This record gives sequence, C-alpha cells and structure tokens, in this order.
Amino acid sequence: MEEHQWEELYRTLLPRVFHYFSYRVGSIPQAEDLTATTFEKAWRSRWRFRGDEDGFARWVFGIARHVAADYFRKDGHVTLALEKARLVDEHPSPEEYAQTKDDFERLTILLQKLSVRERELIALKYGAGMTNRAIAEVTGLSESNVGTILHRSVNRLRLLWKEKE
Repeated sequence: MEEHQWEELYRTLLPRVFHYFSYRVGSIPQAEDLTATTFEKAWRSRWRFRGDEDGFARWVFGIARHVAADYFRKDGHVTLALEKARLVDEHPSPEEYAQTKDDFERLTILLQKLSVRERELIALKYGAGMTNRAIAEVTGLSESNVGTILHRSVNRLRLLWKEKE
C-alpha cells in the first residue's frame, strides 16, 4: 500500500474507529488510546494487506475488535457510561443537556442487559457506522444474522425503555 493511500484511508477511518471505541468503552481518553493502538498495529502489519479500500476498512475493524477484546480481558475492564462517548459540537440548553445526559445514563444501563455480542454489533452499527454487510464480514456472521440480531436488540432496547417510563 502506498503512503498516500494509507493517509487517505487513515483520515477516512479514524473517526469511525474512534466512535466504535467510544461506544465500546465510554471513555474518550481510552477510546483515543485504543484507536491509536489499532492504527499502530495496522501500520506495522500493512504489508500483509492485499485488498481494495473496502477490504481495508474490514481489515482495520478486525484489528479494532481484537484490540477491544484485549482491553476487556485485561484487568477486567467494563463498559462505561455512553454519555461520555457522545460527541456533539452543538451547544445544548441546560434542559436539553440534562435530558440527554439522563437518556444516555438510562441507555447505558439498558445496554448492559444485552449480550456482549449484541453490544458489539450495536457499537459497529451505530458507533462505527458500518453496514450490516461490513459487520458480517468483520464478525464472520451472515448478513441476515447481523440484521436479525440488530433488529431484535433494538426492539428489546425499545421495550426496556418503555418499561422504565
């Protein structure tokens, strides 16, 4: 891979990988560290990659998933509050901020009721902005299985949300 290609793909993927880790760990500084670790590993092993740009994204997210797994295995880390992962450039009113903070705290609690696999797929879909097809390629699941799991997970979250109202 040429250096100019790497730089372009890096700029494109950096926010997506960072958001994936933000969803997974809930800590901005930790998401930054894990993102850096992912790209460092990708850079060191870039000679192994022999595909196209779409394949590169799948390859990098495969590395990111391994980095996340290592992080959670080490010292028993747990997922933190999602409100810390929310990246917004707007300036909400105090009321909007309080409501959003409450909603994210509530969502964090509800997400813990899902399985690790369900939370992983939600992070890839909504954190990294990946398509079901890309998620399937990264996880080894079928595209229809990814869609089914996501649909059921989101529906379960909606039901849990309504129960708490």
